[in-house]
Amino acid sequence: MKTNWINLITTLCLIFGVQPLWAQSAGYRIIQTSSGDEISYEKMIYLLSKSDIVVMGEEHNDAIAHAAELDVLQGMYRASGGRMSLSMEMWERDVQGVMDEYLWGYISEKNFKKESRAWGNYDDYKPLIDFAREVQVPVVCANTPARYTNMVTRGTLQSITKLPKATRRKYLPALPVDTLKGRYYEKFLEAMGGHTTPGFHLYQSQNLWDATMAHSILEAMGTDPFQKVLHINGRFHSDEYLGVVARLKSHRTPAYKVSTISCIQVAEYIPSEHAGLADFVILTQ
Repeated sequence: MKTNWINLITTLCLIFGVQPLWAQSAGYRIIQTSSGDEISYEKMIYLLSKSDIVVMGEEHNDAIAHAAELDVLQGMYRASGGRMSLSMEMWERDVQGVMDEYLWGYISEKNFKKESRAWGNYDDYKPLIDFAREVQVPVVCANTPARYTNMVTRGTLQSITKLPKATRRKYLPALPVDTLKGRYYEKFLEAMGGHTTPGFHLYQSQNLWDATMAHSILEAMGTDPFQKVLHINGRFHSDEYLGVVARLKSHRTPAYKVSTISCIQVAEYIPSEHAGLADFVILTQ
C-alpha cells in the first residue's frame, strides 16, 4: 500500500509539473565518473535504484554534503517504495536498541542523543534521523563500539579475540579481520604523515571500523535481500572503492551490487585525478 501511494503521488507530480515530494537541494552538482558528464539528481537516483547497496562518503563538516545525503535518502526511499534501510557510521552497534526506541517514538530526543552517544554535530544528521523516524525506515548503527577499537589501538587486532564469544557475535565482524594492504594502506600512511609507528595500530583500528560497518550493512541485507541500503560514512572509508566498499565487494554469497558516491568541494575536484573516486561525485560549494 505504501509503495502504491508513493508511486501515485510521484506520477501526479510529474504529470502536472509540480515539484516532487523530494527533490535536489540547491548548492551541488553531480558528476557521473564513468562518462565525466554532469547529470541530474533524478538520473542519479534512477541509476542508484539498480544497486542493492549505496555507500556515500562525506566530509563530516560539509553542510551541503549533509543536505545531499537527505536528498539521496529521500530519492532512494521513493524509488524503492520505502523498502530500504539507512546505515550510519555515526552510531555504534551497541546503541542499536536506543536508536530503535527513538525511531519507534518511545523515548525523547534528549534521551536519544545522550544515550546513543550522538556526535557533537548531531544537528547535521538530525534531518536524516527525522525522516527515517517519520517514514519508519530502519537505521542501522553500523560502527564498532569505541571501547573495542581502543583495545586494538592500544594493542593489536588479536586483543579483541579474547572477548567473550557472545560479545564478539553481537558487536564485531567475523574474526580475524584482514588488514588490507596496497592503496588503502598507502592512503592511510599519507594521512598520517608517512609515519608507520604507532600508525599501524591505528590502521588496524581503521580496518576494524571498516569491517564492522561492512558486516552491519550485510547483516541488514540479510533481513531482507530485496531491500536497498544507503550507508553513510566519512569518505576516507569508501573513496576509490576501498575500505568498506572493498569489503562489501569481496562478499560473494550472495554478491550484492554496490554503488558509491563521494562528496567533495568543487575547489578540490580535478576530473583527471578523481575519475576513480566513486561512481558519482557530488561537488559541493
